[in-house]
Amino acid sequence: MSAATGELGADAADVQTPDSKKEEFRKYLEKSGVVDALTKVLVGLYEEADKPPNAVDYVKRFMGAPTGVDVDALRAENEELKKKNAELIKTIEELNKRVR
Repeated sequence: MSAATGELGADAADVQTPDSKKEEFRKYLEKSGVVDALTKVLVGLYEEADKPPNAVDYVKRFMGAPTGVDVDALRAENEELKKKNAELIKTIEELNKRVR
């Protein structure tokens, strides 16, 4: 309030109440996809047949993955690469036996 005029200054009009700050933050979380991501993780945890001993680690594991990564596809690819690696090691051993 200005002492000379008794009017509220521009700064006073910009002051937010705690409730409006919370609402603004909630909207921000929704727009940025945080609410959906947390919901998916918590639903996944709820649907787990064998609940992990540490729920926080479960959430960290799923929230820590880079965006757009298909974890199931990476696991399948990893298994295929392990099999291929084992085959190649076997081939190398067979070729080494022939050379000797």
